[in-house]
Amino acid sequence: MSFKCGIVGLPNVGKSTLFNALTNSNNAQAANFPFCTIDPNVGVVSVPDNRLENLAKVSNSKKIINTTISFVDIAGLVKGASKGEGLGNKFLSHIREVDAIIHMIRCFDSQDIQNVNPNVDPIRDLEIIETEMMLADLESIQKRLEKNNKKNIDEEQLKILETALDCINNDKDLFLLKKNFDRKQLNQSGLLSLKPKIFVCNVDEKNIQNGNNYSKEFINKFGSQNTLVISADIENQINELNKNEKKNYMDMIGLKETGLNMLIQKGYKILELETYFTSGPEETRAWTIQKNCSAPKAAGEIHTDFEKGFIRAETVSYSDFIANDGWVNSKTNGKMRLEGKDYVVKDGDVLNFRFNT
Repeated sequence: MSFKCGIVGLPNVGKSTLFNALTNSNNAQAANFPFCTIDPNVGVVSVPDNRLENLAKVSNSKKIINTTISFVDIAGLVKGASKGEGLGNKFLSHIREVDAIIHMIRCFDSQDIQNVNPNVDPIRDLEIIETEMMLADLESIQKRLEKNNKKNIDEEQLKILETALDCINNDKDLFLLKKNFDRKQLNQSGLLSLKPKIFVCNVDEKNIQNGNNYSKEFINKFGSQNTLVISADIENQINELNKNEKKNYMDMIGLKETGLNMLIQKGYKILELETYFTSGPEETRAWTIQKNCSAPKAAGEIHTDFEKGFIRAETVSYSDFIANDGWVNSKTNGKMRLEGKDYVVKDGDVLNFRFNT
């Protein structure tokens, strides 16, 4: 299971620069004019996890396979996008395809990089994007609730759409829906406003450690739980360095983690994701699952036959697997458990599935 994050924001806020840094590429054109990105750029990135190397050493694995995350660089939206302004509805549709939204917020002054608005105001900029997504949702809901279309909607989705329409029309918080409907049903609704969000305050290099007045104002209003302060330019510089140079440079500027690591951690948290491992002589591999995932569903991430024919899972925690030097000693020392269909997989579990085809 790989998840997909769409990077959205107004033009010239640093979306393509961040995308290139995160994906270690120059696939996204970063230029000083609005709408330099037209078709969305997609980059697939390995999720760093130090546990993989440790497991591979114990198992003497021939190869290591990380789980992945996809980043999508979506063209800049402007006020009126839901009505076709700028590049309009085409790009709102690209947002529907992602699992989570990374809101890129301009928190820097620059005479060299155009601003589509007369001044820097991160709160206003976010409200523009959020409003356009909500208006796009409103139009979508109204069309789907028309008499001819309504008959094709199941009862649960109908309740979601009617509740969402009431929230929008009466200025209620759409996230109230999360209290009354489960995640899977809400995801099926395709509503942009309900997608999990990460806010990235893009600051200049000199403010990377403590942020600036713009980022502080934004965090005061929207909180720090889903907010990161990142310099897209610095992330680009970091990715041009080798491993040793990267560490030295990050130490020098006081940066503890890369933007990629911070975004992945936030993404896993807001999407409620976890990782389990398989490890043996051929390969050590990470697998992404939803929290509270049953053992058969976790097996299904490897192959649907594993889920259909699931018998049980040989299970060892990561720490026990390392401490007991692999499968054999873990079993001998009573650290390996046989878990059935009702077992809920935990983050860091090392699993070996038994199944019938």
